[in-house]
Amino acid sequence: MQNYDILRIGDQTPDGKVQIVDKDRLCYVVRQVSKESYGIRTISKKLLAEYIDYFRQHPTASSDDARRALSGHTDVDRFEYGYTATLMKMAKMVLEPSANLIHDTTSVLPFAQRSTLPLIDSLQQITYGAPGTGKSHGINTLLKTTNHVRTTFHPDSDYASFVGAYKPTMVKQEKRSSYDVLDNDNKHEEEEIIAYKFVPQAFIKSYVSAWRNYPKETVLVIEEINRGNCAQIFGDLFQLLDRKDNGFSCYPIDADADIEQYLCGELKGILPNEGDVSEINNLFSKNYPDGIVEQIKNGKKLLLPNNLYIWATMNTSDQSLFPIDSAFKRRWDWKFVKISDAHKNWTIHFGDEACDWWEFIKQMNKIIAKETSSDDKKLGYFFCKPSNEDKDFISEERFVGKVLFYLWNDVFKDGETKYFKVTDNPDDEPTFEAFYNDDCTPCVAAVRKFIVGIVGEENVHKIGEQIIPQQVFDDFENKIDYTKYSFDGKDRLSKKVLGESIVLKYINEHINDTFHALQKVLSFGDKVPTKYQYKGIIVQSEYITGSYVPCFGEEHTSSDGVKYKILTWWNKYNVDFIINFAKQQGWTVTEVND
Repeated sequence: MQNYDILRIGDQTPDGKVQIVDKDRLCYVVRQVSKESYGIRTISKKLLAEYIDYFRQHPTASSDDARRALSGHTDVDRFEYGYTATLMKMAKMVLEPSANLIHDTTSVLPFAQRSTLPLIDSLQQITYGAPGTGKSHGINTLLKTTNHVRTTFHPDSDYASFVGAYKPTMVKQEKRSSYDVLDNDNKHEEEEIIAYKFVPQAFIKSYVSAWRNYPKETVLVIEEINRGNCAQIFGDLFQLLDRKDNGFSCYPIDADADIEQYLCGELKGILPNEGDVSEINNLFSKNYPDGIVEQIKNGKKLLLPNNLYIWATMNTSDQSLFPIDSAFKRRWDWKFVKISDAHKNWTIHFGDEACDWWEFIKQMNKIIAKETSSDDKKLGYFFCKPSNEDKDFISEERFVGKVLFYLWNDVFKDGETKYFKVTDNPDDEPTFEAFYNDDCTPCVAAVRKFIVGIVGEENVHKIGEQIIPQQVFDDFENKIDYTKYSFDGKDRLSKKVLGESIVLKYINEHINDTFHALQKVLSFGDKVPTKYQYKGIIVQSEYITGSYVPCFGEEHTSSDGVKYKILTWWNKYNVDFIINFAKQQGWTVTEVND
């Protein structure tokens, strides 16, 4: 294969739909435009080389033809090849440069060239999902070294509380008198008076920050965006949310007098350098031949720059508060965060017993879906967290006060489900008080009965007790499978040794890969049938605790210094999975029957 690294930063298709915005030793960073929005993709150079070789031999083939031809035969299976159309265009950029390639570094987005943020999908994105899925946490991880402003919408939010308004404030001035009033230091004495000043709020603060620090990124974070009336809150700013492919607003708007005066003072003389000014003016030269930057500096025009990100979160359980209209929705990219195991190994404690928190969530969510015919009220992993003192378990007090109270009031409408019948008397009506003793401490017996009703007795255990996966017991039954295997020159391997050997062979052949790169290939997730669910066949050591420990082998270190362990829990129930993976690599696994 050849042409791994022929494309340069700035190379793009004539229609601007695909553009190289960055590159390193292994990958291209590509901006792809689709359906009037754009996203950032990472494309493996090795994977691209496979497409180049294919289209060199089949110039009239389609992208789907390439995917079908390469699937199962090359390294393509180890990558996400859902971007096959992009890969085809990039291959044509290499093979037919005269027709499919132009070089234009001036149109490369500043955020793509100079970003300190991890790559994201969109300048304007609403992250949505059930409560406790980690939406806000995911955003926080991207903001550690980035200018950002955070606000939360609520029913009383309006344009003034989001943008800004004149408000009475206390200011100091020299005392007014017909004669000088001096203090002991021979200075004029001051007094505080009430004055009206424009007080900026989240939007104006982030807007000013973006322009003052251009091209460094600024992020405006809006929590619970659907808990406020977006049409009322955004007002005429709504028009600014239409962004060009270059990231700037399509349609600048006139600022009102108050905002204009404030922005003139904040932005005058400190906006982008000469090169950036020229580039921005050129983008809007058709409608603003005299240049738009000066009008931005004077505060006369409002225009979102391409370094201003707006990220929002939305709980699906709250979407009925203020419905978001379709015109507003289409101006955002939407990212769904599903409910998943965060691998914290948290447990619920009640008395001297415990239950796995993730197991409770899985079973509880099944009941919620069945009895409410809706996914909106399901629980996310972070819906309830251990206290700072407890660290790795949720106490019965936190469980009752947060989880059961939510289920009682918001999900099942005051206990309208059989699972809330936790007293011994079958004639008693369900009451929330049943979960508390007379002294207002949680009733352990009631909590236990509720949890057992959800997860089953088999998933409740004594605190500190080792949880043994069910397959341990299965292997001691009369169904024991004694099949052995030959692999990589070794004979009579057990399923456990075979699985570990296959994974180690792959790792040794990719010794320079980072942990993330290895995990991307070895992230089988729920497809691997085990009692517990893993992030993948390899897992960072820090996430392997408690009952997970026996399922993993010795510790290894990746090329980027991450310590991890390899899954060894291979048995008759899941061995076919790792064998098929070996076959995809072109390796031979042979059964040896006793």
